[in-house]
Formats: sequence, structure tokens, C-alpha cells
Amino acid sequence: MGYKARKRLALFVLVVGLPAYIVLAVTVMSEASRFPLVIELAIYVALGIGWTLPLKWIFKGIGQPDPDNKP
Repeated sequence: MGYKARKRLALFVLVVGLPAYIVLAVTVMSEASRFPLVIELAIYVALGIGWTLPLKWIFKGIGQPDPDNKP
């Protein structure tokens, strides 16, 4: 996947995908029964980190200059 395509996909994920994931995570946690505080904290931390692992390849190198653009 090219640099520009990854940059567009990263922007789409941050603007559309992440808010949708947050709504989904909060909805699931509100529907679940109340857990002890430590377990609930662990679930929120796992949900907070969990979205980054499958999408890491999209965001890797986005802040760098375009490697395809030769000066």
C-alpha cells in the first residue's frame, strides 16, 4: 500500500473508525453487568489499547516525509 493511500486510510480511521469504536466499546460496557473496579479498569485499558494493534501498520511512518517523493 502506498504512502498516500495509508495516509488517507489513517485519517479515515481516526475520523470515522475511532469514534465508532468508542461508541461500540461504551455501549458494550454499559450493557455488561457491573464488574469489580479492578476488572473494569483492566477491560477499559484492554479496549483502549486493543484498537491500535491491528491498525499499527497503517499508522507506522505516517508522520515522516513521503518516501516515494524523490527530491
